[in-house]
Amino acid sequence: MRYYAGLDLHSNNTYLGILDAKGAKVSKAKVQNHIHLILSALRPVQKSVAGVVVESTFNWYWLVYGLMEENYKVHLANPAAIKQYEGLKHTNDYSDAFYLADLLRLGLLEEGYIYPKKERAIRDLLRKRMMLVRHRTTHILSFQSLYNREKGCKFAGNDVKRLKEENIDTLFSDEYVSLSAKANISIIHFLSERIKELETAVLSFMQVLPEFEKLKTVSGVGNILALTIALETGDIRRFPKVGNYASYCRCVSSQRLSNEKKKGENNRKNGNKYLGWAYVEAANFAKRYCPYAKRFYNRKLAKTNKIIAIKALAHKLARASYFVIRDRVDYNPEKAFG
Repeated sequence: MRYYAGLDLHSNNTYLGILDAKGAKVSKAKVQNHIHLILSALRPVQKSVAGVVVESTFNWYWLVYGLMEENYKVHLANPAAIKQYEGLKHTNDYSDAFYLADLLRLGLLEEGYIYPKKERAIRDLLRKRMMLVRHRTTHILSFQSLYNREKGCKFAGNDVKRLKEENIDTLFSDEYVSLSAKANISIIHFLSERIKELETAVLSFMQVLPEFEKLKTVSGVGNILALTIALETGDIRRFPKVGNYASYCRCVSSQRLSNEKKKGENNRKNGNKYLGWAYVEAANFAKRYCPYAKRFYNRKLAKTNKIIAIKALAHKLARASYFVIRDRVDYNPEKAFG
């Protein structure tokens, strides 16, 4: 007899539901979030389990990788794509767990991608770098605003990064203003050191990957953007067509049209926000330094506004990058822009 297990994961506990091949409920349990407790609950049917479904929540890493290490066939349910029957009068955590197991049994489960464990840690490290960069930018802007209020003129962002705490007293006469500025400068230097440390760690891992070097041939893509695109994309084979990849990069319109009139929008946030950011950044560089990209951008800009034009260019770069990663070839702007 084959069994199917569904795990409804919460912040501190997990509800387990097990079905047999005919859809009959075999067992249920509520356990605390410790991998050994969940493995104990699954042990009676371990040798006959066809698959285990875990709902993709904010804290699924430990559970999915823990089950995979014990040789369970794990499926990650995509909650954004799963919709329960609306006629149900009452549901609870147990019914949700059994529902996940039943979707797997029937072959109807909408699955998410389980990123390899080692690469996921590197990817999350790069995301941490992006968070620190944003925090540093906040303090740079704070210092610039302070300087503008006190002096009535601007202070360039790159010059702020080069300032040292001992220079602050020469800029401001008021000791409290100086103390405020020193707090900004101190945090900026600390964050810059941590950012450099993370960049070095990620680059040392990525330089051995062929797709990383190929991505750097794409217009507007340097080390950081190549790292972001390669790590956020993962296995390119999970996207059967280039359009699927462009949609995942948030480069596809989400409008809902009827009779050529806009009736609303679908889920425009569906996809990877980091890839969406990376390709927009690349587009902003490409339109300045690549003649093909510049001509394409100017043609779009003549018909619409800057935001749509830059998004259209980002879409072009995303499509080109798909083939660069898949085929591991150098970027060809003539092919990309016709």
